[in-house]
Amino acid sequence: MDDKPNGSRPSIPTWVWILAIFAIILGLQLWLSGRFSGPEQISLPEAMDMIKSGEVETINVTGSSMRLTLEDESEVGTTIDNRSSPEEVLTYFGITEEVLAENNVEWINNDQSAWNSLFSIVLAIGPVLLLIWIFTRGFRQMQGGGGNSIFGFGRSKAKNLNDTNRPTVTFDDVAGVEEAKQDLVEVVQFLREPEKFVQVGARIPKGVLMVGPPGTGKTLLARAVAGEAGVPFFHISGSEFVEMFVGVGASRVRDLFEKAKQSAPSIVFVDEIDAVGRQRGAGLGGGNDEREQTLNQILVEMDGFDNETNIIVMAATNRADVLDPALLRPGRFDRKVFVDLPDVTGREKILRVHARGKPIAGDVSFTDMARLTAGFSGADLENLINEAAIFAARRDKRTINILEFQDAFDRVVMGPERKSRVMSEEDKETVAYHEAGHAIVSFFLTNTDPVQKITIVPRGQAGGYVMPLPEDRFVVSREYFLDRIAMALGGRASEEIFFGRITTGASNDLQQATQIARAMVMEYGMSDALGLPTYGRGSGNPFLGREYGYLGDGRNYSEEAARAIDDEVRQILETSYETALAIIRENHDRMVNLANSLMEMETLDRTEFEKLMNDPSFNGQLPSEIPLSEEETSLNESLVEKPALGKAT
Repeated sequence: MDDKPNGSRPSIPTWVWILAIFAIILGLQLWLSGRFSGPEQISLPEAMDMIKSGEVETINVTGSSMRLTLEDESEVGTTIDNRSSPEEVLTYFGITEEVLAENNVEWINNDQSAWNSLFSIVLAIGPVLLLIWIFTRGFRQMQGGGGNSIFGFGRSKAKNLNDTNRPTVTFDDVAGVEEAKQDLVEVVQFLREPEKFVQVGARIPKGVLMVGPPGTGKTLLARAVAGEAGVPFFHISGSEFVEMFVGVGASRVRDLFEKAKQSAPSIVFVDEIDAVGRQRGAGLGGGNDEREQTLNQILVEMDGFDNETNIIVMAATNRADVLDPALLRPGRFDRKVFVDLPDVTGREKILRVHARGKPIAGDVSFTDMARLTAGFSGADLENLINEAAIFAARRDKRTINILEFQDAFDRVVMGPERKSRVMSEEDKETVAYHEAGHAIVSFFLTNTDPVQKITIVPRGQAGGYVMPLPEDRFVVSREYFLDRIAMALGGRASEEIFFGRITTGASNDLQQATQIARAMVMEYGMSDALGLPTYGRGSGNPFLGREYGYLGDGRNYSEEAARAIDDEVRQILETSYETALAIIRENHDRMVNLANSLMEMETLDRTEFEKLMNDPSFNGQLPSEIPLSEEETSLNESLVEKPALGKAT
């Protein structure tokens, strides 16, 4: 059954109508010529001879067509000249009324010459009129159509969100970014109550630039502004300005702002503005002329001579470092809104927003889930709840329980469980000791996060993993980095001690440890040997021309400094590795017990892990035992076995 309303049925394309009209005209012409179902056609002299010989009973004349009915009731047809009447044609061949009477021939003359003439004229000029209509229709579309037409390259592709198609998202649907939301609420107030700000001499900001990592809600905030503002809202992507033809981008910018001025007060939102707003003259051999012309036109429209317009330009990007300084100065983008990753309180609010309308079970604590999801963006949290709902539907459940959230968390962080992968006993033992090495080194260090879960169940690219219970850190110490490196190397240290060999399972751990050590030396000034200077310009700079003087790799230091950096990174890694080896040797019995437990149970939660570590029957120095807080105790009881961002083998 078709549930679509009548108004939503797709329209028939124009080319279908054109083909249908041509088919009708062709069919009419064939029908008039008697080629579809008419009698057998003979020549005019043959027809006249048949009349003279008395073989014909009836003569039926219609226009230029003459149909003869013979004595055996069969029919034949012929065609006469339109310039002469049927009587004149018969007389010309010597057939008079007397001849017809002698042969008992009945004469029927259907006089439709006027209609036939008119119909012939229509058939003659119909195709010409049709071609004229096709040409004029196509020409109008090319002149007034969208940006895809021949004459519409210079037209803006911006979508105007008005009262009919305005988003239903409001600021109530945005959580976790309270400061950014407050800045945009003021933008809406500027448009709704301008006199409130004009009375105290405040000027409406010309531009609002939203900056933040991917998935933090920049586009969602723009949709909320569109839903709340109540003014025309023009939405376009930065990449839609630039085409293969020079000058098209600038023309589209002019057209966009012209439309916005006609609808003022209005809002123009440019998503991913870094596609067109990159710094000019930064590339090797000059920049792209088309992109730079487009950027120049944007700069003029935002703050040129004609700046008395009531238009607010909003833009979003996650690469503010590559934008042209002229675009960022006051008078263009007056207000910069930083949309950062949410903290634990913001994550809880985001989870509650995305859980609206979903049957969440009573055993799910969003407070606990927020603590586990440190480093998650708003998009990650939405995906987490969606994956949990998918698990519930797959298991034919009516509510989403804590088990679904646990499995969804593992899937989002580590990937799907690889149930089809069969590990040999030797590989299983290697992975168990590897993960036990990570966990025990982390447990006996001071500055690492508590271990929340250990598992040797393969997920994604990992044969097993250790997940900590992270905290939101805004300032990170050198001691924390060193302990992180030692924990990352704990798996390799365990393999060396217990098996006397090294496997490929530590490759990702080595990459993480080397990355942290190099950042300590080159970016954070945490090396005593190299001191305070920072080295290199980072790997995120996209401009080859800027770095050409440094061989294009971001290097702004000498070969001696490079050698010193390598030596210092190697020393940090070796010192941390010795720390991991010492901890594992001191806790040999705990390592064996933990690895055996993993091989038997495959997954251990925090409570079970700490029970094994605090067993007084093992030798080795224990760290100071810090009792769990009430929040941590409730977290372990409710989640049984789940965590946050961790390290993978």
